[in-house]
Amino acid sequence: MNLLKTISFIFVLFLFGILNANSQTAEMALDSLIKKYEQHDGYDRNAYPLGLFTKDYVKVEAEFAQKVLNDLSEINTTALPETEKISAKLLAFVLQDKIDYYKFEQYLNPLLSDTGFHTNLTYQVRPLTNYGQVKDYLAILNAIPQFVSQNLINLREGLEKGVSQPLVIFKGYESTYNDHIEANFEDSYYYSPFKNLPTTLTKAQKDSVLTAAKLTIETKVTPEFKRIKNFFETEYFPKTRTTLGVSETPNGKEFYQNRINFYTTSTQYTADDIHQIGLKEVARIKSEMEHIIKDLQFKGSFADFFQFLRTDKQFYAETPEQLLMIARDMAKRADAQLPRYFKTLPRKPYGVAAVPDAIAPKYTTGRYIGTSKESTEPGYYWVNTYNLPSRTLYTLPALTVHEAVPGHHLQNSLNNELGDSIPGFRKNLYLSAYGEGWGLYCEFLADDMGMYTTPYEQFGKLTYEMWRACRLVVDTGIHAKGWTREQVVDYMSSNTALSLHEINTETDRYISWPGQALSYKIGELKIRELRQKAEKELGSEFDIREFHEIILEQGTVTLAIMEERVNNYIQQKK
Repeated sequence: MNLLKTISFIFVLFLFGILNANSQTAEMALDSLIKKYEQHDGYDRNAYPLGLFTKDYVKVEAEFAQKVLNDLSEINTTALPETEKISAKLLAFVLQDKIDYYKFEQYLNPLLSDTGFHTNLTYQVRPLTNYGQVKDYLAILNAIPQFVSQNLINLREGLEKGVSQPLVIFKGYESTYNDHIEANFEDSYYYSPFKNLPTTLTKAQKDSVLTAAKLTIETKVTPEFKRIKNFFETEYFPKTRTTLGVSETPNGKEFYQNRINFYTTSTQYTADDIHQIGLKEVARIKSEMEHIIKDLQFKGSFADFFQFLRTDKQFYAETPEQLLMIARDMAKRADAQLPRYFKTLPRKPYGVAAVPDAIAPKYTTGRYIGTSKESTEPGYYWVNTYNLPSRTLYTLPALTVHEAVPGHHLQNSLNNELGDSIPGFRKNLYLSAYGEGWGLYCEFLADDMGMYTTPYEQFGKLTYEMWRACRLVVDTGIHAKGWTREQVVDYMSSNTALSLHEINTETDRYISWPGQALSYKIGELKIRELRQKAEKELGSEFDIREFHEIILEQGTVTLAIMEERVNNYIQQKK
């Protein structure tokens, strides 16, 4: 009997040794493949400071992604540790999207309603703190003609193939280029960093830099924005499509389903599924809104209450400075609550600033702008102070927790600060269903944090939730059900308290960016569903800080990975 036990024990050790060896072999193979992907550099960064966007380059990148994906499929990931399994799944997801980027010719359409290849240049404008940054910035400005040429070639092919953006979204788009056509080089937004050069520069260096900056603005920057203006007004606008939904473009129905899969990080949803989820959520949230209206003893209809919110002066700041001050106060109140809800907090701080004037007219409310772990710059919660009558104060708490903390700044910064066990590509990864789902979940969490201090701010939270629920309805309506722009505006006006200005800019965004708007609500619903499950199954053992740690500690993940992690946490806790 003892002999049998000894033999069994030896056999178990033997099997364990085989499994361990297989795990180590798979781990080495995966690590090698990830390094191959991360070290791949398809072009000379010095030759193309602003990137390479040619059709040939996109094709080569897709072929490289397919080769790596094929190699990845040969690795048996069954015995890998959790972090490595997650890395393998995320690498496959990223590689497939690179393949799809070429397959669906997305490079031919580098425009959205509120941004585009040329507006992205504004993100290059930052304070210059040393001579190296000054030289790099000059190189970027000198590369603008090359950058513009590549994108105009793609846009022209997109026009020919019918995969351009609808004309209807371009109302007011002229500001994206006209604002950078200045008679005096010193008035150019791109010259602004040179007005405050680092004090470490010698007089000779400073004189040389200012001379080069003047020449570059006058010969490379301003003329290129004139070329962009001419292209849009004489070629693009007269020739672009008048249809609305992406399903009406060549291969558009397959492309829309592909975008649904990407932005929800799932293959389980059809456009009809999401449309129905949206209708159900809109009905639920509207019921909660009506309850608040009743408690406020408001005399009038649902539409009348929206009109009251849109027009009463108590809900609007009088100056941009006042709006920023209120946003900063809310952000600081959110900061104070973080230790109660999170085990791990980021080292990177953030600031609160206005959306730059050059791009503010096409923005809706605000945005988070992150920086790398190595950057000496903080992250920024941008608040839009343009058109103050459209910036409602009662929605500001929800916006603040979404964009700053515990929303995008906390999540993005923790992602950047992940340890060495997490591959670099994951630290730079952003998936909307996770990131935007987390941001919207934080609007829900902010209720626990005491961020909503009045019934109107509670209504503002519901307004934002309704806004994202409506997105499920109208995005699928536009791109799968043939909705008109007027239908979208009417639906949003009837169900949200957003200003008409915001509704119009948002509608154009949904038209120009198929599927992205679905990610917010689908992601938030999944996180709330998982929290509810954990609370129900763990009872008094449920710890909100532990739950959030499970959601955040592996960084950006797909919703399926997140669900698996929470389910494992529940079982382990039990």
